[in-house]
Amino acid sequence: MLQQQLTTLLAQTDIALTEKQQQQLVHYVELLNKWNKAYNLTSVRLPEDMMIKHIMDSLVVAPHLPGHHYIDVGTGPGLPGIVLAIALPETQFILLDSLGKRVRFLMQVKHELGLKNVTPVQSRVEDYQPSVKLDGVLSRAFASLQDMVDWCSHLIDHSGKFIALKGVFPSEELESLPAGVKFEQKITLEVPKLDAQRHLIILSKD
Repeated sequence: MLQQQLTTLLAQTDIALTEKQQQQLVHYVELLNKWNKAYNLTSVRLPEDMMIKHIMDSLVVAPHLPGHHYIDVGTGPGLPGIVLAIALPETQFILLDSLGKRVRFLMQVKHELGLKNVTPVQSRVEDYQPSVKLDGVLSRAFASLQDMVDWCSHLIDHSGKFIALKGVFPSEELESLPAGVKFEQKITLEVPKLDAQRHLIILSKD
């Protein structure tokens, strides 16, 4: 049933996934549903809702990530990081979260799905120092743009981007960006079957 739902949703986008990638996404939803009962990883309870509100909501970002090394800060149960890692197998993703139970779940997902391009890390973002040069910092429902920039500035240099997954266009947050950070681009995202606004906000250092 989940496989059929995913196929139907993908048909409403320009995103092409292999059969293996689709199976990995379905397996991920099954794991998230199973672990959620004990670990309370997401407030979305039904697997078919997870497919829209988590999987598709993250997947629509994939075409807009040109680099090869990203960090997903406050990844929670791996959103959008796990989904993007499945969709972009040549791109490396560090999945950062401060809660041990979430990182244990991510390790299990990495193992069961055979994902070679994810590195789960338990750390506060302020304390983490990446060992590779990052193309971008991703955040989804993590913090305000100002907090994201304040907390994550040390993770990228002037060639890297801050990439925030937002709902309604965050006009007020953009007006109060700290000095040294500029608004580069907004991308309006369309998520099949989701009756809500979605925007990708891209910032960079001046």
